[in-house]
Amino acid sequence: MYKASELELNKLLSLVLERDASDLHLMAGEPPIIRVDTSLIRMDSYQVLSNDSIMDLLNVLLAPAQKQMFEQEMHIDFSYSFKDNIRFRVNAYRQKGVLGIALRSIPNHIKTLEELNLPPILKKFTERKQGLVLVVGPTGHGKSTALAAMLNEINNSRSEHILTIEDPVEFLMTPNKSIISQRELYVDTPSFAGALRAALREDINVVLVGEMRDLESISAALTIAETGHLVFATLHTNDASQSIDRIVDVFPSTQQAQIRGQLASVLSGVISLRLLPKIGGGRVPAYEIMVSNHAVRNVIRDNKVFEIPNIIHTNLEEGMVPLDKTLAFLVKQGVVEFEVAQNFVTDNEYFLSLIS
Repeated sequence: MYKASELELNKLLSLVLERDASDLHLMAGEPPIIRVDTSLIRMDSYQVLSNDSIMDLLNVLLAPAQKQMFEQEMHIDFSYSFKDNIRFRVNAYRQKGVLGIALRSIPNHIKTLEELNLPPILKKFTERKQGLVLVVGPTGHGKSTALAAMLNEINNSRSEHILTIEDPVEFLMTPNKSIISQRELYVDTPSFAGALRAALREDINVVLVGEMRDLESISAALTIAETGHLVFATLHTNDASQSIDRIVDVFPSTQQAQIRGQLASVLSGVISLRLLPKIGGGRVPAYEIMVSNHAVRNVIRDNKVFEIPNIIHTNLEEGMVPLDKTLAFLVKQGVVEFEVAQNFVTDNEYFLSLIS
C-alpha cells in the first residue's frame, strides 16, 4: 500500500518522463518546476509546495543512513531508482531555512557517440591505453552522458577492467567485453582520493573519476594516469586552458612546476561541452576539442597555457576544434538560432567571420 507522499512522488516523476524533462525542482513556496530542453516551466496546475510536503517527499527518497547524513551536512547527493529501470540523480539542500530538491533524469539507455552528435576524435581517446582525458563544461551540459558513451565504447570493443568512482553513480553500465566496477561515494567508499588509491590494487585498466575535486583526488588521478592507466575525469571549467590552470592552482606554489611537468606528460586531451537548444526542440552539443601534442605539452610545462586557443586554431588537422567553429557550423546549418549560439561565443570576430 503506497503512502500519499509515495503516490505524489510517483506522479511527479511520471510527469518528468511524460514531458521528456531533464530536471524536476521542488522548492517551498513554488509549484513543482520542470526543465524541458533549456526552459524552466512552472507546473501551475499543481498546488504550491510547503516545507512539510517537501520533507514528506524527501523521506520517501532517502534511506535511513542518508537521512542522518542530510541532517549533519544539510545537503546530500544520491541516486534514486524509479520503476526499476529509471534513475534520477538527486540533490537535497536547504535554502533560506527551508528544503529544496533537484532531481535530474538519467536515461536508461547509454547513447553512442554518434547518437550524441559528438565528433570521431572522442572515439580515438577511448582507444588509448593510458593517459588523462578531461571532459569539462558547466553543470547540465552533457559531461556525464558523453563520458558514459566513451566508457561504453571501450566496454563494447575490448576486454578491460573499468572502474568508475562517482557521486552518485549515474549511468548503470552492463558489462560486455569488459568487466565493470562502479563505486559510489559514501556508499562504497568514503572519498574519491581513497578509492583512487585503492584502484591501483584492483587490477584496473580504465578509471572514471566523477569529479576531480581537491588536491588529493587530482594528485591520485595524475598518478594513476602516469602509471599506465587510462583515466577519464570531469571538471567544472569552461575550456582547456582554464582546466589546466585549475589543476595546477590546486597545488602549493612550490609543487606547481612539478605538477605542470606531470600533467604535460599524462594529458591526452580536453573536451569542453555546451548543450544548446535546437530550433524545433531538443538540444545539440557544441564543443571545443584540444588534443595534447608537442606544442600543448610545451606550453603546459612553460606555464603559457594562454597560448592553447591559438594552438587549437592552428592544429585542426589533428582533430582539434575551437568552440566558436562548432557554434558557427550549427548556425549555418539552421540547427541553432544565431542569438542562442552567440551566448556561448568566445571570439565574436572569429565567429562572425565563419558565418558571413
